Amino acid sequence: MAEALRVGIAGLGTVGASVVRMLQNKASELTRQCGRQIAPVAVSARDRTRDRGIDLGNAQWFDDPVTLAQSSEIEVFVELIGGEDGVALASVRAALEAGRHVVTANKALLSKHGVQLAAIAEKRGVLLNYEAAVAGGIPVIKTMREALAGNHVNRVFGIMNGTCNYILTRMEADGLSFEDCLKDAQKLGYAEADPTFDIEGHDTAHKLSILTSLAFGCRISADDIYMEGISNITQADIRAASELGYRIKLLGVAQKTESGIEQRVHPTMVPVSSVIAQVHGVTNAVAVETDMLGELLLTGPGAGGDATASAVIGDVADIAKSRPGFQHGPVFGWPARELAPYKRARMRAHAGGYFIRLTVHDRTGVFAAIAKRMADNDISLESIVQHGDASEEAHKTVILVTHETMEASVRKAVDGITRDGHLTTKPQVIRIERAA
Repeated sequence: MAEALRVGIAGLGTVGASVVRMLQNKASELTRQCGRQIAPVAVSARDRTRDRGIDLGNAQWFDDPVTLAQSSEIEVFVELIGGEDGVALASVRAALEAGRHVVTANKALLSKHGVQLAAIAEKRGVLLNYEAAVAGGIPVIKTMREALAGNHVNRVFGIMNGTCNYILTRMEADGLSFEDCLKDAQKLGYAEADPTFDIEGHDTAHKLSILTSLAFGCRISADDIYMEGISNITQADIRAASELGYRIKLLGVAQKTESGIEQRVHPTMVPVSSVIAQVHGVTNAVAVETDMLGELLLTGPGAGGDATASAVIGDVADIAKSRPGFQHGPVFGWPARELAPYKRARMRAHAGGYFIRLTVHDRTGVFAAIAKRMADNDISLESIVQHGDASEEAHKTVILVTHETMEASVRKAVDGITRDGHLTTKPQVIRIERAA
């Protein structure tokens, strides 16, 4: 049997502790599967005295993760520190330049520096694995990077943030407000004390940027993602969606268009009959549309210590199974030097269906004025519904659902209605996404 694979782990938080625990508890199974033992021989964390509920045994302790990354005592450096810069970046770069394989769960790091780090890994002939960086325990990276060879990807989209999916699920199931659901998510540990990164779409955007590079062979460009969060979703939207046969999900979507690659994160209405509409709670789901397979949907736990640790260990196991001299595949499916520059599609050129909710003054001519604005912008309506509000007799709610149209047309029409002075509150516009 080959010698044990020597692993160094930087970061012993929830995920790091789970990785150590699973390597110990699953040691015999992993040895049989990989043909060699996987041994955590070194660790690094900020606090040596903290009780993490794990036995570190004879593992060597490093106060500086960069020193650990460069150590000749390890063959694989596992980065679970977090953060897009600072010590996480320094340690990963140091490990790659020292000829160590790297496994990371750090989506922020990859979305900002992934191409640069991939170039170093490919030059040094080592692996940079990152399954845990996107959708937790769902094997979407390996699927796109390896299993879909020969397929042409047309679109990738999905639910990539469990916090948002939990909130939207509770809003629909229990009739609660966004604010109440957020407080509940924070109590349960699904949302941070400052939830902005999750609820405003940043977390999903980081993950989407990585999938976009894999799907279309382009450089990662997280700063070029159109982004809206879920904080403005109300019970009125949830109820209207249900009445129309839709469910609201926060989706990350990337697709090729004539003007470039479109990347967007925003609340989306999907048909209740679609598979992705049935993904509830903190569960994640990623759909990949290809020319040969059609739509492939992967779903499962998108966060949590064990789910993320499972993905990390899967990446380490792949390294354990490889042999010296084996030519590793490129980090993002294409060699880093061949990744195409990212060309951003114009968001206002996006074509699709739209849900538009307007709260208007209850007076003569408003309905006709709205219809005229739509017609003037060549927007064809699939349905139009008017609701009265018993608590506000002077106000009416008008709900429009359009056929496929252009984003620019919708925005122009809604801006015109707003300037006409018919609205009592800010209009709500939610895109409708095609989903199997």
